[in-house]
Amino acid sequence: MKISGVSTPSVSIAPQAGGTAAPAAAPAAAPAGTDALESAVLQPAQQALAALPDFDAARVAELRDALAKGELPFDAGRLAGLIQRFHGSGNKG
Repeated sequence: MKISGVSTPSVSIAPQAGGTAAPAAAPAAAPAGTDALESAVLQPAQQALAALPDFDAARVAELRDALAKGELPFDAGRLAGLIQRFHGSGNKG
C-alpha cells in the first residue's frame, strides 16, 4: 500500500437500533458555485448592516423627550395587547 500524504475524509458509522450500523447523514450538497455567488451578493449588505449601530440613540432620545413632554401619546393597554398578541397569548378574536 502506497501512502501519498493526501488525507481523505472518513465516513463515521453510528449504531442504530437492532445492532446494525449505518453511515452518518451527510450535509446536503449545494450546487457548485452557490456559496461563492451568495457571498458575493450578500457581502455588501452584510457590510452595511455591520456598520449600523445596534440602535439609533438620537431617535431614542427624541422619542423619550416627546413622551416626557406629552407630545407622543402612550396607551399602556394597547401596548400590552400588542405584546400579548405577538407572543401568542392574546388570541381572543
